[in-house]
Amino acid sequence: MIELSEKFRKKDHLIQSKILLGHTLLHSGFYKEAFDIIREIDTSTLSGTRKADYLILRARLNVGIAEYDNDAYFSESYQKQSEEDFKKAEVVTPSNNFEKTIDLAFLPDSVRPKKLTPGFFFNYIVHQGLPEHTVAMVATRISFAYTGYDRICFLALATINDIRSSTKETLAIFLLGQELFKQGRTNDAYLFMQEAARNAKFYGARNRAVQIESMLPLVAGKLINEKQHQQDKLLIGLLIFLIVAVILFFLLVIYRRQMLRIKANELMIKEKNKELETVNGKLWESTRIKEELIGLFFKTCSSYIETLDKIKHQTLHNIKLGKYKDINQFLNEVHIEEEKGNLYNMLDTVFLTMFPNFITAFNALLKKEDQIWPKSGETLNATLRIFALIRLGINEHEAIAKILDYSVSTVYTYKTRIKSRALVPANDFEQKIMEIKFIDSNSN
Repeated sequence: MIELSEKFRKKDHLIQSKILLGHTLLHSGFYKEAFDIIREIDTSTLSGTRKADYLILRARLNVGIAEYDNDAYFSESYQKQSEEDFKKAEVVTPSNNFEKTIDLAFLPDSVRPKKLTPGFFFNYIVHQGLPEHTVAMVATRISFAYTGYDRICFLALATINDIRSSTKETLAIFLLGQELFKQGRTNDAYLFMQEAARNAKFYGARNRAVQIESMLPLVAGKLINEKQHQQDKLLIGLLIFLIVAVILFFLLVIYRRQMLRIKANELMIKEKNKELETVNGKLWESTRIKEELIGLFFKTCSSYIETLDKIKHQTLHNIKLGKYKDINQFLNEVHIEEEKGNLYNMLDTVFLTMFPNFITAFNALLKKEDQIWPKSGETLNATLRIFALIRLGINEHEAIAKILDYSVSTVYTYKTRIKSRALVPANDFEQKIMEIKFIDSNSN
């Protein structure tokens, strides 16, 4: 464009082309070459829009080289020159209403109207119908008026519109990465920085590449540290989980052992309770048998005392009257065997009342051909009566022999003969006899 303008002697087009080349060199980081270009421009003939474009280009060049130097001493003079050029450009071509509204964002909070919030400017930019590249530039500029979340919103808007307009100047996305890094969002910042580096390489912006290369290692280093910290936290969490799991496992083992021990104790208690119930049952049975036997004893003794008393009175009476023959006759009327039989019948009746199934249970322990059943008119026979006394708890042969008026050898013979024919071992026979159930007629 410069060559054509010179060839056709189009001075205005020549100045415009040099200004455009200056902007291209500025964005590419060729500051010296850009200054050389603007020095070639004859400013004496400039007026109106062209002069404003020239001043804005020179102002931005001074800002760019100030940022590139990044030095408090040398950058200051460039900043001052930039401010003067912007003021001169404002005088040459005053700002329109849109630009004046945008400038209000840079007023101090004490002066700026309350309605001019970040949200107001955000909506104002979006709804103006501006080209996407212009929206990106305006949003980038206004982002410098704010900090924190508000600045991120404007830079995000600028970055989105840079992408939509295929602009790879990288300033918006680079600043967005910086701001996210300050906010502690290192992973997002690293992604934006990488994209900014790719854009700078594509565009050839040396100044941006230097800025990104100085910033990217810091972001990457912090990201690595954060990931390492996350891994450490994960490892610590895993170790804590394993420790807790081991502790829970041991607690579970201890709990299981305690539960098994409790169950074993419960079973033992149940067994002991059963044993106690059995013992209590036996005690109750023994008590009832003793009560029955004591009652029988007193009843029998009372009967015999009464009989003896009658014999005594009758005998004394006959002696006084001298009727000795009557005494002998009276005594002969006393039948001892009959009384003994009555005693046995009474004993049998009481016993069968307490153990009504004794005969059946007794014979169940014997073979069918060896079973012993009372004859017609009998309650218990001699053999059944011996084992009936054993069931009542009278185990001594001598005691059984005296009660039944047998010899000890006779009792022993009866017992031995029956045990030898039993279906159960001889040593268990008497235990089986003791297991025959007692039935209390009073409880029915």
